[in-house]
Amino acid sequence: MSTSDEYKDHDTSRNIVWHHSSVTHQERIRQKGQKPVVLWFTGLSGSGKSTIANAVEVRLLNLGKHSYLLDGDNIRHGLNKDLSFSDTDRIENIRRIGEVAKLFADSGLIVLTAFISPFVTDRQQIRELLPETQFLEVYIDTPLAICEIRDPKGLYKKARAGAIKNFTGIDSEYQPPLHPEIHIKTEENSIEACAEEIIEKLRQLGYLEGEK
Repeated sequence: MSTSDEYKDHDTSRNIVWHHSSVTHQERIRQKGQKPVVLWFTGLSGSGKSTIANAVEVRLLNLGKHSYLLDGDNIRHGLNKDLSFSDTDRIENIRRIGEVAKLFADSGLIVLTAFISPFVTDRQQIRELLPETQFLEVYIDTPLAICEIRDPKGLYKKARAGAIKNFTGIDSEYQPPLHPEIHIKTEENSIEACAEEIIEKLRQLGYLEGEK
């Protein structure tokens, strides 16, 4: 039996031990002068998640903060390119990015994630991966009719024509957040105003300590 076959016959998780780094989480936080957090942007396709998250990250950079934006489309070009848009694969898509976001937060970063993440239970599982203070759900609340009018990628038109199956808001359910920490209504505000509202919330909650 080869070594690879031997490993296949065992539960490899039993042989994996977490490696503790000499550099601690608190030391990374002190180095960066900020409180790490995952800003989990959720909303329909076309709601403005990626655009607003990008605007927030620009403002964080200008404030001297350390951040990283994980965008749904970008992740599916690499880490999750093997996944479809079935409900099962959507769940796995969110699980993987949740684990990546957790690692980034452990490094001391402010992590912005822009994913439709349509199911309440999946978003709750990501919340439970992180310390209570390190997850903020950001609901980008845009009515379906407005998203369809915007339709920046032409996806709603294709979905309505039957060319795309399992499209969120059309033939696949979107479950809005029940109690998001940040609730942004894009129909009423500009991108700049939405981004500033999020930055102000981070400031109020103490995530931007030691601003430059």
